[in-house]
Amino acid sequence: MQNIEQLKNSALELVQNSTDVKQLDEVRVKFLGKNGEITSILKTLGKLAPEERKTVAQTTNEAKNAVFAAIEAKKAELELAALEEKLATEKLDITLPETPYNLGKRHPVSFVIEELETIFAKLGFSVASANEIENEHFNFTALNIPAEHPARQDHDTFYFNDFEEFNGEKQRKLLRTQTSNTQIHAMQAKGAPLRIIAPGRVYRCDSDLTHTPQFHQIEGIALDKDITFSHLKGVLQVFLSQYFERDVKLRFRPSYFPFTEPGTEVDIECVFCEGKGCRVCKKTGFIEVLGAGMVHENVLAAGGIDSKEFQGFAFGVGVERLAMLKYGINDLRMFFDSQTEFMKHFGKNL
Repeated sequence: MQNIEQLKNSALELVQNSTDVKQLDEVRVKFLGKNGEITSILKTLGKLAPEERKTVAQTTNEAKNAVFAAIEAKKAELELAALEEKLATEKLDITLPETPYNLGKRHPVSFVIEELETIFAKLGFSVASANEIENEHFNFTALNIPAEHPARQDHDTFYFNDFEEFNGEKQRKLLRTQTSNTQIHAMQAKGAPLRIIAPGRVYRCDSDLTHTPQFHQIEGIALDKDITFSHLKGVLQVFLSQYFERDVKLRFRPSYFPFTEPGTEVDIECVFCEGKGCRVCKKTGFIEVLGAGMVHENVLAAGGIDSKEFQGFAFGVGVERLAMLKYGINDLRMFFDSQTEFMKHFGKNL
């Protein structure tokens, strides 16, 4: 026991007399290393009588901990002294210009979605989202899209090989082809009245100047007891006029969509020629921008809504389509090519 105390005092003295970190580490190895003088005592405990073993082990561990704590404190002291010495001798030239740091820019799709969310928030719409990996029920069946519809064929939709059980049936899983699946989830979760938009990624087997396998949509739906087609026209008029920052003239053409009745294609007066006729609008003076209509009663039923009490409208628009029209981008694929020059020109600063 006396030997342990002597070793501890000797180690503490050497720690205090150390003048650098290297010397301090040598003290650590000498006393606390694998074969250190204090550590080695613990290896002899098996030779002691049981009544002595506990006392010696406790005293040795206390000495070991005391030396370790002293080493750590001395190390911090030496490192601080070395830092202060370095700062006292080194000089910093504050006249040098700062190094520019490029934060990058927001992608056009991102800031267009933010613009649209802001516009619709003023119209009372909240933002909703749903899964990008969906089953056939929510992506097709609940939206009144029949089994023979071309969109449900393998050459138009990205299907997975696995299935999932839903309502007692096996449903194929797929990458959603529109954000309309959010409508059904929102109706089932919140009921009516309802007023939401659903921005997000969608996927289709298509690729050319105006189509990509992945793109973005914003879907909107409004349900209440007295919603009419006039409300749809009013919302779209405000939305498109605010987005294009001008009074936009709209044209509604009858069209068929399985999930609406009646359905309509919505055109705007060409933003490039102001209706005079040009190459972009193919001399018609109008450009198609979105599809819309009154929500079909079968879709309401799939969402758990009583079509005799509530009705409403829905619309869907491609985000890249709107960005191309507003910012004069002529190739949809440019949004996904990751070209820095494209971002420098069309991106907005962070």
